[in-house]
Amino acid sequence: MVLSSRSASRRQRLQRRKVSCNASQSQQRPCGGGSLVGITAARSFNLRRYISSVHFSEGADEVPNYTAEDIARMSEEERTKAAASLKAKGNAAYQQRKFATAIDYYTRAIAVTPKPEPVFYSNRAACYVNLNPPQNDKVIEDCDKALALDKNYLKALNRRATALEALDRLEEALRDFTAAAILDKFQSITAAESVERVLKKLATKKAQEIFASREKRLPSHMFTSAYFGAFRPRPLPELPENHTTGDNTLRMAFEALQASDYAHAFTLVNEAIEQGISWDSGKAEALNLRGTFKFLMMDIDGAKEDFLKSIELQPSLTQTWVKIASVYMEQGDPKKAFECFEEAIKHNPNDPDIYYHRGQVLFIMNEFGDAAENYTKSTELDDKFVFSHIQLAVAQYKSGNLANSMATFRRTLKAFPDRSEPQNYYGELLLDQQRYPDAIEKFDRAIEIERAKPPPMNVLPLVNKGLALFQWKQDVEAAEKCCQEALEIDPECEAAVATLAQLSLQQGKIDVALKMFDRQSQLARSEPELVSALTYQYATEAQVEFMKTYPEMAAQLGQMARMM
Repeated sequence: MVLSSRSASRRQRLQRRKVSCNASQSQQRPCGGGSLVGITAARSFNLRRYISSVHFSEGADEVPNYTAEDIARMSEEERTKAAASLKAKGNAAYQQRKFATAIDYYTRAIAVTPKPEPVFYSNRAACYVNLNPPQNDKVIEDCDKALALDKNYLKALNRRATALEALDRLEEALRDFTAAAILDKFQSITAAESVERVLKKLATKKAQEIFASREKRLPSHMFTSAYFGAFRPRPLPELPENHTTGDNTLRMAFEALQASDYAHAFTLVNEAIEQGISWDSGKAEALNLRGTFKFLMMDIDGAKEDFLKSIELQPSLTQTWVKIASVYMEQGDPKKAFECFEEAIKHNPNDPDIYYHRGQVLFIMNEFGDAAENYTKSTELDDKFVFSHIQLAVAQYKSGNLANSMATFRRTLKAFPDRSEPQNYYGELLLDQQRYPDAIEKFDRAIEIERAKPPPMNVLPLVNKGLALFQWKQDVEAAEKCCQEALEIDPECEAAVATLAQLSLQQGKIDVALKMFDRQSQLARSEPELVSALTYQYATEAQVEFMKTYPEMAAQLGQMARMM
């Protein structure tokens, strides 16, 4: 309330009257005689004057600083008006960036209001945000109170989320930013950007923590086979006439590798190096093999060390130069990677593996034209390596040369009728063009070829068939069946796990999707793969939390997701 100009004299008269009467506030009596009506009127008049004239906050524009006793005497209407007045003054102070003063006004408004108002807490939280340094704990505390009164209060949600993010409480921040985005029906670009930002922070942080504590291990059998299969087979190393135990063990390691017994091959090559290998080229081959296993296990520094030692012993071993290039790419140094390819060419310009793997690096960098040139060079040096042909066709497709790509695939299918890979990758390109029946025909042929050969079976065509059936006919049941069959054959097939997770989300099977995302995280070989898996996992968990807090919004959330 705002005082009249006579407030000071009113205060003096009131104090004199209180002294002369010697009466408590609860037992006021008039100083002179008078009727009962006069007594009641005087009591009412004095109480109103008392409330409007005492307990002012110094320097606060003469707004009362009500005590608990004062508030208890006020009517609900008076308290409501007083709270509104204090809020207005808090808003004015906030606009003037007088945040401490605004906090005082909002605090007093909270104390006097007869009905708790979420805006008072949210506005005070905004003041705590703007203090230097921000008092984020108090921001969260006030937003908690505001949201307890109104769980749909977007400003409070966003303020709490920002404070939680500042305190590195990222999962809680993601929960709030996600809720704000959904409640706003995904209309706010800022909200969407906040969700993406916190998701990236959270997934990256968790991925780093997981990798720091995770035991190094080989990836899935299919992945390991694909990696070794990307190099042309070479003859087993010839042992010296007077070979040692270590030499024999090395030979056994390469025999295990040829039999696709990768874990045993890794153990044997380690033993061979420990036992001692008697000739330099043998040591170079052993270090190349052990470095390859370390690279697959994401021990990048260990792999690099072994590859450098291998080259020091045998600089002409071009396969090691190619693999060091992969290490530099993993470390984000493409310049050094291309220098390694040039060194390999100096030693053997007719090694087709050099051009194939340089093409792979260029493909990853989206340099599809240059990649196609390298794949072509590789096929010219050796046209019996199926992957050079496949990657050439894919690079042509990515470059927009559809006719050339399709022609290359047709030639590859004819040249390699008993290989499943051309059928599968051609099917993927047909699927990208939405030629669903043709794509499924190619996937079926790839599956047929894989079933006819000795195990282990490459299950990727099964997963791709499931995707095609889902995209073509929205046949979730058939798609799930394909992926489940793939996982029965290869429980570590990351593509099948990821596809099942997405299919489960489409059907609202959130619990199944979360299990699949968790499994995908366990299977992730590299940090970027793990970040991707964790991003889906945390995004899904945040939506689960939303549905728990806002069960009435569950149906709308599903509808909005389908519209997006």
